[in-house]
Amino acid sequence: MSTFITIAIFLAAGLFLNRVIDLTFRFIAKKRNSSHLHFFKSMANAVVIVIVIYTLAQQFSVTKDLSTALLQSGSLIVAIATFAAQQALSNVISGISLSATRPYDVDDKIKVVQGGSVVAEGIVKDITLRHTIIRQYNGESCIVPNSVMDLAVITNTNFTNNIGNFMEVTISYGANIHEAMEVMQKICADHEMTLNTMENKVFVKGYAENGVTLKTTIWTNTLDESFQACSDIRISIVEQFRERNIEIPLQTITIKPYMQSE
Repeated sequence: MSTFITIAIFLAAGLFLNRVIDLTFRFIAKKRNSSHLHFFKSMANAVVIVIVIYTLAQQFSVTKDLSTALLQSGSLIVAIATFAAQQALSNVISGISLSATRPYDVDDKIKVVQGGSVVAEGIVKDITLRHTIIRQYNGESCIVPNSVMDLAVITNTNFTNNIGNFMEVTISYGANIHEAMEVMQKICADHEMTLNTMENKVFVKGYAENGVTLKTTIWTNTLDESFQACSDIRISIVEQFRERNIEIPLQTITIKPYMQSE
């Protein structure tokens, strides 16, 4: 009966300590919801479990000698475990590296690129001992191993104070270029979400097949505001160009009639 009581006490102690750790990190996260806090919380919970299991094994003669022998031969166990779980340990070590350097935090908008391909793009939701969880813009959750995150090129839009997005519009060769540039500049500057001023010029990027391409940059505070502002500005450009008879050319295809020879 005392054996069961001892086991119950240690299990309760382990659950209590893990609960204390969870509450502590939750309190800290209210002030700063950072990814490294999630990682170290997982590490602390794992350490508590190992300590509780080892201490419990020391309470019984049957398991005491076994646990002591395992501890004394720890170097051999570590070598075997390292060989058997190289990938898992790589993810854990990479998690520690990411938590120390902190290239991203929870709720940051990031793009992960490896080998020229986009691995994931979205909002960081959590980082565990082995994975970083990214909620992509289509609603799917992408679970990326920490070893991949550690080696990938990460674009973090939260590291920039403002977001810039290029805006290009092609007008016909017969349109008034200077008028089109003034209208486009004013629309960009007047939008409530943009940081554009009248000093942010509109330039002629080059010549297209159907007309002249105008280009400017839309600056906003956040990425979400950039999406909305660019959408509104595109609508306003089409409407005001139509009112001023500034043509945005359509691609046309000329089909010659087929003449059957006699």
